[in-house]
Amino acid sequence: MTVHPATTPPRIDLNSDLGESFGRSSLGDDARMLAVVSSANVACGFHAGDPATMRSTVREAVVRGVMVGAHVAYRDLAGFGRRAMDVPSDELRADVVYQLGALQAVAVAEGTRVRYVKPHGALYNTAATDERVAVDVAAAVAAVDPGLVMLGLPGSVALAAAAAAGLPTAAEAFADRAYTAAGTLVPRGEPGAVLDDAEEVAARMLRMVTTGLVTAVDGTDVAVRADSVCVHGDTPGAAAIAERVRDALVGAGVRLRPFVHDA
Repeated sequence: MTVHPATTPPRIDLNSDLGESFGRSSLGDDARMLAVVSSANVACGFHAGDPATMRSTVREAVVRGVMVGAHVAYRDLAGFGRRAMDVPSDELRADVVYQLGALQAVAVAEGTRVRYVKPHGALYNTAATDERVAVDVAAAVAAVDPGLVMLGLPGSVALAAAAAAGLPTAAEAFADRAYTAAGTLVPRGEPGAVLDDAEEVAARMLRMVTTGLVTAVDGTDVAVRADSVCVHGDTPGAAAIAERVRDALVGAGVRLRPFVHDA
């Protein structure tokens, strides 16, 4: 198993947060997104998703040749996993193990396997800066399968903790989110945090993949090294944005492929 860094000519993975429908509530256009992306971050039932949705999402990913990853989260269906929570270490580790186990079983039933882990929402943001949370998540993942890749922000505490736990790591950029001058994401509650202009997003990501630079909200350039680019499945017009990003990258000669594959 190999995690591939950026190369020349460049290649990149496209990922999206999918399987986030719940019961009778439908969210996103997963079928259309799975025709575009190379990796699917599948919700594991804590912030969104249910067993039937998980299974149908993984089944379609297999048909499309899309890599499956576990999108683990705080137990927060009401807040879509985007509310900060103070979860004790033993409980947090158990929650991550539980979610991984659920998606692993679904993947086996559909003839594939989970290849990586990407925390969702508040858990992602907290683990990026909070060492205790980052260590808890990494330890839980390593206890289940030390071959799983941790996907996260470049230079984050989360990736450092994962590496220290012996996990492979991969860095991601966000197509539909604005960046601060420090290279962090602009909080969702602030104006301009979410980008939904497909042409603007595609141009930003083509520049990032080919030069390693993204323009921050203050107009300065920020260096961003990424193995994967995320388009959130619940962003307005997400599928159209993902399609435009793909077309811009492919049109410029960038190769699209999962960031993990068997060597």
